[in-house]
Amino acid sequence: MRIAILGNQASWYCKQLSQAASARGHESINREFHDLSSLLTENQSELFFQNGVESNGIKLNPFDCLIIRTMPPGSLEQVIFRMDLLAQLEHSGVTVFNGPRSIECAVDKYLTTSRLAAAGLPVPATAICETSEAAMQHFEQLGGDVVVKPLFGSEGRGIFRISDPDLAYRSFRTLERTQAVIYLQQYISHPGYDLRILILNGNVIGAIRRHGQNDFRTNLSRQGHAESYQPTDREVELALRATELTHTEFGGVDLLSPSQSPADHYLLEVNAVPGWRGFQSVAKVDVASLVIEYLEQKRNNVSSQPL
Repeated sequence: MRIAILGNQASWYCKQLSQAASARGHESINREFHDLSSLLTENQSELFFQNGVESNGIKLNPFDCLIIRTMPPGSLEQVIFRMDLLAQLEHSGVTVFNGPRSIECAVDKYLTTSRLAAAGLPVPATAICETSEAAMQHFEQLGGDVVVKPLFGSEGRGIFRISDPDLAYRSFRTLERTQAVIYLQQYISHPGYDLRILILNGNVIGAIRRHGQNDFRTNLSRQGHAESYQPTDREVELALRATELTHTEFGGVDLLSPSQSPADHYLLEVNAVPGWRGFQSVAKVDVASLVIEYLEQKRNNVSSQPL
């Protein structure tokens, strides 16, 4: 197979995927979203990686697979352009992993949360609005203790907890002035850890329990630490249903248990570009090789289908 990996060229994950692909006899290249370009003519549509190194660019259409390892911040125009190109590639026969529908959810916390809630799955009480006045009303409705999150973002960046009304008002006013959408979730008191369950093609690869480091956030990128964990049947059921609703073939599902009722769970996030470095350090699973093997099977199924 010819595999293109879309992510930071210095990324540990991209290197792991490239090594796993090479070990199984496949060709791979690593590029970034800003390298993408498109050329439309009367008779054809071609997509390229063009970064100034290759004079004519590298055509993407002949590749078998495109693995998405990042969705960097960008303007609305840039995000729409990227999503259009991913859909165009998928339509041309390239296996995009995860697919555009899943990536669309991954970059939009509200879209994910609303889909989970509409299906009756347990999510924290959530409000989203554009004005500080509406945000203050929701702040009170959510108990005066909320977690504010950027609509687009990952690894715990830009997330903060507010329980003081004056600080809440000033924070909401600042977000309003920057034309940000204000996304609030009721703060859930928890024992200091959450769960990350890693799913590939409807199967559980494994799970970890992530402990925070003097912070309500448990992200390993924020000095949290992980331990291996055996998920319960209910936790697996929630994780599989969440990935199904978000069309996520490869996903990291985060669950949180409230302190007062540890047997209950809230679905926090479905990450369609999940990290696995911390997971792999305790679970001892070669995730990159599993991903490449799955893509081999998927491409074989495509090639064996009758025309």
